[in-house]
Amino acid sequence: MELFKIGFLTFTLVDLIDLIIVSWIFYKVYHYFRGTRAGQMLVGLIILLISSFIFNAFGLSATSWLVNQFQTVWVVAFVILFQPEIRRLLIYVGQHRFFRRIFRVGTSKTIEAIVDATNQLKDRGWGALIVIQRETGLRNYKEAGMPLKAEVTGPLLISIFNPTSPLHDGAVIIQNDIIEAAACILPLTESTMVDPAMGTRHRAALGLSEETDAIIIVVSEENRRVSIAEEGRFVHIDIDEMDLRRYLNERLFIYSSD
Repeated sequence: MELFKIGFLTFTLVDLIDLIIVSWIFYKVYHYFRGTRAGQMLVGLIILLISSFIFNAFGLSATSWLVNQFQTVWVVAFVILFQPEIRRLLIYVGQHRFFRRIFRVGTSKTIEAIVDATNQLKDRGWGALIVIQRETGLRNYKEAGMPLKAEVTGPLLISIFNPTSPLHDGAVIIQNDIIEAAACILPLTESTMVDPAMGTRHRAALGLSEETDAIIIVVSEENRRVSIAEEGRFVHIDIDEMDLRRYLNERLFIYSSD
């Protein structure tokens, strides 16, 4: 279906849909990289692509060839210079719920890292507060903490909650296999039904679970117990390693396929 013509170029409905899809992809990628050097380079790449299209449309062969050469170099430089950002972007895409529904993969490695770190923290008597973000955004809490943007690993979680670490106070927030931030301050519950023996970490975990759909894991340094807060209550207190692994697999996989 022909919509209109620009010179010798015919613009059809398929071209319109194609343009909308490409624009949406560029927008999402730029939104992810916004505020970084990668975002600035992406804007430059988009300008080169638009320039190349315009020069081709007007038949400026030499200028078009020159822009295409810069365009090729720009893409290669972008990939080389920003490998970490691209890797995080691919992890983010792979962890999207749409792809989880299809492939149902991507959470097991993170779950194992969390379970292993939690078990070691409990054995060492180190307190911890681990937040697994789901649908509800936690941007305010991330921005108030220390941004990390690091892949989830057991040793990294253990090092964060080491009592000698400057980041051990507060919570870590995990989203899409990435530790988004550490030393995050969570809201304390105002419930009067909380066990008086529970400390600040437990009150913070309960407080966040009352406001969001996140799963919050608490490791108590006093009694070396692992608890899970969700949906405004503690669904497990003093959970062992096997049950923690089973619970996270069930909740995250079920959640991603709903």
